Amino acid sequence: MANASNTEKPKKTSFFRGVKQEWKKITWPSKNDVVKQTAVVLVAIIFVGALIFGVDALVKLGMEWLTNLSF
Repeated sequence: MANASNTEKPKKTSFFRGVKQEWKKITWPSKNDVVKQTAVVLVAIIFVGALIFGVDALVKLGMEWLTNLSF
């Protein structure tokens, strides 16, 4: 069995000190970059939404056509 004295937990103050050090290393994007990336995401969402809407409409028309066929 392992000796309990060898596996001491680090103090919480050292954890928060480490978080503070890592926080300083973060490189935040500029406001201009955030605006550009947001615009790209919104355009992509609109494009994909329109694509899904178009495919759905075509499938619906196809299903209606198939169900109205008389043999």
